[in-house]
Amino acid sequence: MSAAATTASGAPGFWSRARRHKSFVLGGLLSAVLVAVALLSLVWSPYPPGDIDIPNKLQPPSAAHWLGTDSLGRDTASQLLVGSQNSIVVGVVAVGIGLSIGVALGCLASARRGWVEELVMRASDFTFAFPALLSAIMLTAIYGPGLLMSIVAIGIFNIPVFARITRGAANAVWARDYVLAARAAGKGAWRISFDHVLPNIASVLIVQATVSFATAILAEAALSYLGLGTQPPQPSWGRMLNEAQTMMFQAPMLAVYPGVAIALSVLGLNLMGDGLRDLLDPKLARKR
Repeated sequence: MSAAATTASGAPGFWSRARRHKSFVLGGLLSAVLVAVALLSLVWSPYPPGDIDIPNKLQPPSAAHWLGTDSLGRDTASQLLVGSQNSIVVGVVAVGIGLSIGVALGCLASARRGWVEELVMRASDFTFAFPALLSAIMLTAIYGPGLLMSIVAIGIFNIPVFARITRGAANAVWARDYVLAARAAGKGAWRISFDHVLPNIASVLIVQATVSFATAILAEAALSYLGLGTQPPQPSWGRMLNEAQTMMFQAPMLAVYPGVAIALSVLGLNLMGDGLRDLLDPKLARKR
């Protein structure tokens, strides 16, 4: 067995255990398909997704149109492929906003404690009163609907999520002996946070980022379905569902395709998050 497959203590390494973890493998495969589809759509799609062809509307699947066409004659497969880009962009940017700001606030609350911690936590409670959907409604009322407003709304909602998780995990690390030794050696709070706290809570943040990515995809689809997210002519899985609801009796598969795409993407990320939680937890890792 190679060194990468085992740890110094002789226990199976991360990738060796990951290959045997069914949830992680299945979630990783589904997530890889989502990323591969989004990358493919950057350079190729069967047809331009916004091309309207009224004479060929509501066509069934065929060699010319693999998944048929919608009520405006647009190629459904092309819209699904290009629509995956929005899911990736919203997930990456919105989670990035929550991760960067939330982790910084959580570390600040844990390092300073006292009134600083109380202020950060109460601000988080206040932000929780405005979920992504409500925030998007307020932002679109001021600035108009669009993908950017969806990203901002979802990102703002992610900030208190990461702040709370970071603060809770960091508080446990600050009580460890090696952190007390670092403080006794004269290290400052921020130096300890970077050198000792963040490396020891990274696994928790990775798992939460994966789960938040799935939530962001679902939130973007919901906002687009309501007309608050991605605007025409840019394809979106949520807006495809909205447009398909008027054709449920004529072409029900128009709703099935984007619905399945959303479900598989969210399922894959959640399964991968569950798998990472098991694999990165030292107690669970020793059992595998």
